[in-house]
Amino acid sequence: MNKTNPSDEISMRILEHINENPTITQRDLASKLGIALGLTNSYIKRLYKKGCIKIKNLDGKRIKYILTPKGFIEKARLTCNYMARSFNYFKEIKQKIDQTYSKMIDSGINKIILWGDGELAELCIISAKGLPITIAGIVRLNGDDKKNSAYTVYTIDEIDNIDFDAVLVTTFDEKETAQLKNINAKVYYLWQS
Repeated sequence: MNKTNPSDEISMRILEHINENPTITQRDLASKLGIALGLTNSYIKRLYKKGCIKIKNLDGKRIKYILTPKGFIEKARLTCNYMARSFNYFKEIKQKIDQTYSKMIDSGINKIILWGDGELAELCIISAKGLPITIAGIVRLNGDDKKNSAYTVYTIDEIDNIDFDAVLVTTFDEKETAQLKNINAKVYYLWQS
């Protein structure tokens, strides 16, 4: 599946943060981006050398970043590329979901539970509309907060209380999928053909 280029995404996010807050510190940027301070500094230097930003000293300790016209163009380009890759990624995910549902229907599967309650589960819920598949519930894997859509949300401990034919794994987290080993049911993975 197409994934975003991490370097482009970091550059885009730095430009966005600088645009929103020109006096943001590199430490704050690193924290917001979830990357090391040294790596943040490297990205800032690269954007400066490309002419995307100017750096102005406000006093001995504070710096102001100024997005140049080239920086605005680069931010727009990176944003468009990110959106195109994201759209293609979701299109591929949707195709995988449709293929998996088709296999389930061909196998006589009627009631499923979703193993995970994130964005992938939401896409599976939307994709199930109009199909002869009923989502019997969603298994929340991290925490016991039970708020979600119109579907009942269960914890792993409550799985014996659910009437279902198969499990559709809606998480890519290996620790969460490892918990399936104790489940005695047919399991479908979106990333397997």
